[in-house]
Amino acid sequence: MTVINKKIDLELVGLDGNAFSIMAEFKHQAKKENWSEEEITAVLKEAQSGDYDNLLFTIQSHCN
Repeated sequence: MTVINKKIDLELVGLDGNAFSIMAEFKHQAKKENWSEEEITAVLKEAQSGDYDNLLFTIQSHCN
C-alpha cells in the first residue's frame, strides 16, 4: 500500500453523496492541484478497499 500524505482543497459537505460522484470530484480537484496519476490512483484504490464509510474517511483524510 502506498501512503500519500498530501491534501487537496475540497469541501465534501454539499456534494452529491454518491460514491462515484465523490471520487470524481476528488480526482478532478487532485488533477487541478497537480497530483500525479499514481497518487490519485493510490488514494482511490484505498477508498474503494472497504465500505462507503471507508470511502468517505479516506477521501476526507486527503482534503483540507
